[in-house]
Amino acid sequence: MVSETRSAVFLDRTLAGEGPEVPPGGQEPGHALHSARVAKGLTLRELASRVGMPYSTLSKLENGKMSFTYDKLIRLAQGLGIDLQELMSGNAEQPATSAPGRRSVTRAGEEPLAESESYNHFYPAADLVGKMMTPILIDIRATSLDEMGGLVRHSGEEFLYVLRGEMELHSDLYAPLPLGPGDSVYFDSGMAHGYVRTSSEPCTVLAVCAGQGIQQLAEAARTRLNLSAHGAEQHK
Repeated sequence: MVSETRSAVFLDRTLAGEGPEVPPGGQEPGHALHSARVAKGLTLRELASRVGMPYSTLSKLENGKMSFTYDKLIRLAQGLGIDLQELMSGNAEQPATSAPGRRSVTRAGEEPLAESESYNHFYPAADLVGKMMTPILIDIRATSLDEMGGLVRHSGEEFLYVLRGEMELHSDLYAPLPLGPGDSVYFDSGMAHGYVRTSSEPCTVLAVCAGQGIQQLAEAARTRLNLSAHGAEQHK
């Protein structure tokens, strides 16, 4: 339980822009990024070109002078062809918590939010650390693979249920799968994948993911929400 908490605090501080702290058995994202880039035989400029980031931004990320955001983590993991968790926790696997009687209630509109150009991610039950599944409500913005910035993969499995609108599930193994309200699909998250909106109206889906990397992003979103609320309270 202690190691889980320390790992979550490490990621929360990094994404919130605070000073880095190395998690037990792992390394900070900047060092993990450098190690992964060198292992792939890429220069900073080559990786910057591959992921569509300025060279100066990539250099600052590697040297701990700029905080990692959700979008940056996704793009870098895609560009390097590695799992999100390798950037976020230096490959340090964390065991799931199985405390009896746990529960989490999230009221409408209180879900922590992580925004990107392609999606809005809302995380119910973000207060539970070490859970086996991570539910995510996703507003899909991207209407093409180009807008998505490419496919992404992460460890675990994923269940997707369309609440409203229409979309396609893209992957590196199957043809695009059209999905509408009430449709669902269960798939291996290690298969590169992405969601594309095909309807003119908004598209919202419920995704239930199993995997440490996705769980850590949910915990980071929760902490950012708490920090924002605390800051707003102080300025009253």
